[in-house]
Amino acid sequence: MDRFPTATLSPLAGRVDEVLALHEYEIRPAIDAIDAAVAGFGGLFDPETTDAEIRAAVEEILAGEPPPARDRGPEDGDADVVLYVDGSSRGNPGPAGAGAVLQTGGEPFARLGRPVGSHAENNTAEYAALHLGLDAVVSRCAPVAVEVRIDSMTVIDDIWGDGDGVAAATSYRSPILNHLSTLPACEWTHLADHEPNPADSRAAVAADIAALGP
Repeated sequence: MDRFPTATLSPLAGRVDEVLALHEYEIRPAIDAIDAAVAGFGGLFDPETTDAEIRAAVEEILAGEPPPARDRGPEDGDADVVLYVDGSSRGNPGPAGAGAVLQTGGEPFARLGRPVGSHAENNTAEYAALHLGLDAVVSRCAPVAVEVRIDSMTVIDDIWGDGDGVAAATSYRSPILNHLSTLPACEWTHLADHEPNPADSRAAVAADIAALGP
């Protein structure tokens, strides 16, 4: 998977994003690696961990050996994939993150998150989440069909309908459409607010990462 475009991330959040990229945006292993590298008993989100300690841990990880290759997901062509996506922005605009969870047979095989920007709107984060999830689908498996479960009607109307979308999503729209064009079948399901979305927690943690700084 490639690194994704980000907007206005602090230098520290940008370096944490590089650790996420090393782990193919699997957010839990990336955070575990940072926590293990922080001196003492602190961790990435421990309030007593200083920015300098986080930076030192991140630099140690980036200078070391890459993590082992991950399982790629279901065997090519033998499964339908359900893709949950969600975006989160604290303040709208504010620190924003994107989350995506891929499932087959009701079981997750990828749990992804990434910061989108330190001052980004929720709609932008929703597009980023769809980009993140679809990139994982096309890079990790070749499913028979994909069902995207998403709560943003703005994204649905733009990508699958005739809506105008949002200007801030320009960098995401083209790769989203390119990924969709490579899939044999893809449909969407609109999630109501009361319906569970496992991508929500990943987007929230990614927004916390976007808030790191300086």
